[in-house]
Amino acid sequence: MLSIDMGIDLGTASVLVYIKGRGVVLKEPSVVAYDRDTNEIQEIGEEARKMLGRTPGNIVAIRPLRQGVISDYDITEKMLKYFILKAMGKKTLRKPRIAVGIPSGATEVEKKAVEDATYQAGAREVSIIEEPIAAAIGAGIDITKPCGNMIVDIGGGTSDIAVISLGGTVVSTSVKVAGDNFDESIVKFMRKSHNLLIGERTAEEIKINIGSVYPRPEVVTMDVRGRNLVTGLPKTITISSDELQEPLRDTAGQIIEAVMSVLERTPPELAADVYDRGIVMTGGGSLLGGLDELIEEATGINTTIADDPMRVVAVGTGKFLELVRTKSLGAD
Repeated sequence: MLSIDMGIDLGTASVLVYIKGRGVVLKEPSVVAYDRDTNEIQEIGEEARKMLGRTPGNIVAIRPLRQGVISDYDITEKMLKYFILKAMGKKTLRKPRIAVGIPSGATEVEKKAVEDATYQAGAREVSIIEEPIAAAIGAGIDITKPCGNMIVDIGGGTSDIAVISLGGTVVSTSVKVAGDNFDESIVKFMRKSHNLLIGERTAEEIKINIGSVYPRPEVVTMDVRGRNLVTGLPKTITISSDELQEPLRDTAGQIIEAVMSVLERTPPELAADVYDRGIVMTGGGSLLGGLDELIEEATGINTTIADDPMRVVAVGTGKFLELVRTKSLGAD
């Protein structure tokens, strides 16, 4: 009986599961709600996300991954098990072969933790793949050729920047500045400029709807509800995309610095390839308004966003298994 090949993008904000022949079958927030008194898990994924900031004292909604690495091992293992079973649907007799994408800056200890958790969650075989390589494969780039491709993968907790050639990473860096940091800068801005306290979920909605780091052709606005820090009462105010530019640019600046540092360390021949071929952006964070234009302006290199950037790493991890399998079949 054939076993299932599965690619998992184990992200700080979301977990995506790709199954060969079926595509991305699951995309859920990496959030787990559990009862602090009994240690029992209440909800996992989307249902748990709805509880963020809205739970009674004994129930806690947490993200077991912080900045792309496991911060709570037991809960990550249970979450993985839940998602793997949910993605497989019907029970299969053979355990799946799983490839998991993790940030390029992860240490050996962090890689081992992900590998162990995946085995514990029910994998028969586990491959760990660096996210920029998975992103490049998922974006349809032929990484086996001897030519430089630059990937900027912006997730929830980390941004991975890498130049890839001949199937491997030549120069890379991983910075703990990504989607979550953009949310944080919005929370701080609302508090400082409007005396309004908002939660993570509201900040994320603002970022998705009107967030921008580059002047938009037309200004967009949004009504935001929060708690007035002066009166302590609920209040609604209207904010515009222009107001958010400065606070979001500060965070974006750290990602741009990382892009520049990778370019500076890239061997001249590969740097020339990157100038010709451009920079490819992937990950949910790449969808922030005008971020591609900002990177292009800073580097002078044509910058594009991959199709369906949020699914690219999951698709790439799944296809990586297919590449490995064809190689091993060819070697036999």
